[in-house]
Amino acid sequence: MTATQAARSEPKRTAYLVLGMHRSGTSAVTQLLGLAGAKLPAQVMPGDEHNAKGYFEPWRIALFNDERLRAAGGAWDDVFSFPFRTLPRRDERKWLIRGEALFDEEYGDARFPLLKDPRVTILMPFWRTLIDDMDMAARVVIPVRHPLAVAGSLARRDGFAAQKSALLWTSYMLAAEAYTRDLPRVFVDYDSLLGDWRAEVGRMEAAHGAPLPKLTEKAGKAIDRFLTPELRHNTGQGDLHDLGWAGELAQMVFEELSAAAADRPANGGALELAGEMLARKREEVGALVSPTTRDLDATRVELRETRASLEFELRETRERLEAELAQLRADIAEVRAAWKRDVAGLDRELKVFYDAIAEAEARLEEALAKP
Repeated sequence: MTATQAARSEPKRTAYLVLGMHRSGTSAVTQLLGLAGAKLPAQVMPGDEHNAKGYFEPWRIALFNDERLRAAGGAWDDVFSFPFRTLPRRDERKWLIRGEALFDEEYGDARFPLLKDPRVTILMPFWRTLIDDMDMAARVVIPVRHPLAVAGSLARRDGFAAQKSALLWTSYMLAAEAYTRDLPRVFVDYDSLLGDWRAEVGRMEAAHGAPLPKLTEKAGKAIDRFLTPELRHNTGQGDLHDLGWAGELAQMVFEELSAAAADRPANGGALELAGEMLARKREEVGALVSPTTRDLDATRVELRETRASLEFELRETRERLEAELAQLRADIAEVRAAWKRDVAGLDRELKVFYDAIAEAEARLEEALAKP
């Protein structure tokens, strides 16, 4: 192949994919990449009390991913979401068409689209097909955070038991590792990122074989302001083994991925063993857990949509009442202005009348004074 042919065969666009478990630092990594030149989606999920600085993920794609997970009997919080659940080819093609259209709406023709939604991690075979169909390359960043720190965050936000959070973390991180082995990727320790993000960016660029799109001095200062200690809400305190087999699985995976995030040699067989153990548990109890999780997720979506509908109705009602109040105030102001005009006119008429009386009285007095 000639150099010209190679250049023509290279994708013109490269997507940055931030993969990993919810509450693992994916938002921090995404904002860093966004400030360094990758393109955030048009409509990002706003911050809330659980993530004040923002989630930086496309909420419409997140909803789409939730739908796709439920279509295969899963949900974002299904602890047995790994391995990926396929759909019949024709059905999957319809989802891919929808996904491509949505991606275009969010990113347009961006040279370096930046996709962060933790659900993409467990849907990675689907998203890899979509990205390939769109003739894009991919670079992957996978933040690694202690499972107990994640569990603490999920307990506060969602009320999850530590065992469930540990299994969720295991499922997501196994997916992130297994589905990206042939892609340019880097594992990033979350605490190291907060401590020295420039060193971690160096690791990213080395692993990707390319610099970040636009890491200027100005961008670096913005990243300094963003990556503050306040982002470390929970620490991984405690012993994962206290969580039983769920904690043991998480510990196995955490040790391997922590080694990868520190550029240390890892025992590759440990991840396969953890995946096999999770698969056995899925065969034993998955039929009981996954459908319940899917149904709970569907109920959550219904409640969320109902809440959104009620909020929309309340907003419409408030706007209507505010408009009516504004009109009423305008009417009152007009009445007051008319009343003032009428009073002013009456005052003028009364003055003319009193002046006429005074003039008549003066004439009468003058007449009476004559002999």
